[in-house]
Amino acid sequence: MGQLISASIDLTKIDKSKIVEGKKGGKFYNILISVNDSKNEHGQDVSISENQSKEDRDSGEKKKYIGNGKTIWKSETTPVEQKPKPSSDDLHF
Repeated sequence: MGQLISASIDLTKIDKSKIVEGKKGGKFYNILISVNDSKNEHGQDVSISENQSKEDRDSGEKKKYIGNGKTIWKSETTPVEQKPKPSSDDLHF
């Protein structure tokens, strides 16, 4: 199922010490995007938070939310499970 999501991140909430440098020199800020089943009072169903390390989660550190958004388009098709084609051994004449 495909979706388009429109979202915003509050740059003042970003912990700049969590920006990491990639192998090719790019700079990355790892985030977690969560799409909820229902919308809130503002019509939003997407939340964006900083990625947490296992240590942060284990210590009970709260998620730091840095943005939100909403689904603006969603395909209505559901992928159909493909059944294997019968082999010649399965055919009975």
